[in-house]
Amino acid sequence: MLKKIFKYTSCVFFSLFCLGVIGQFVSPTRNFSNYSSAQPRSDIESEKFPISGQANLTSAQNNAVRSATNYLEMTGFSRAGLIHQLSSDAGEGYSVADATVAVDSLTVDWNENAVRSAKQYLEMSGFSCKGLIHQLSSSAGEKYTLAQATYGAHKAGACGPT
Repeated sequence: MLKKIFKYTSCVFFSLFCLGVIGQFVSPTRNFSNYSSAQPRSDIESEKFPISGQANLTSAQNNAVRSATNYLEMTGFSRAGLIHQLSSDAGEGYSVADATVAVDSLTVDWNENAVRSAKQYLEMSGFSCKGLIHQLSSSAGEKYTLAQATYGAHKAGACGPT
């Protein structure tokens, strides 16, 4: 009898513990103060990636804007790479048209995103200047324009002193 009570009590405490841990990850009031680039959800679109002049977005396009903003908060993306991520079956599955409208409705510094991507590549592995530019600009890679990829590689330090 005592074993059953202990087992039941242990299961209840374990379940409460798991719910508490899960609640920390899905809570809308999660504290992001330890993440310097993260902002409260209501501020992300208006401050970090403001919507540029297109107020008449459909609900799918508004959702794609939210998805795009989330991706841009996580890592660097090129315009083409972000549209592909949003419209890919392996990504979000939006139509290419909705993904394009969503991405184009945001004000994004694609050069700075190229720098972020370049730095992330350099943290993972060694790259020559030419190799990193190719990776960033390749259609099989990050899909930045050649100018953006070159800017990113130089600013990330892969091409020697600037």
